[in-house]
Amino acid sequence: MMMAKRKISLGELAERVDITPANLSIFKTGKAKAVRFSTLERLCQVLDCQPADLLEFRPDNENETDK
Repeated sequence: MMMAKRKISLGELAERVDITPANLSIFKTGKAKAVRFSTLERLCQVLDCQPADLLEFRPDNENETDK
């Protein structure tokens, strides 16, 4: 993950992005259902990266509409 590349801890990143470590952990583990654009922007600024470096598209097979 970008945190390792930038050698920044979860706690430090949470502080610099101004979100709780618990919410950042949810994002980091892929369990987040949504993310605010403002939070994504701050993450990208702090980590000096692009949104695609942090996000991955995973289709939700349970909600497929074109079956």
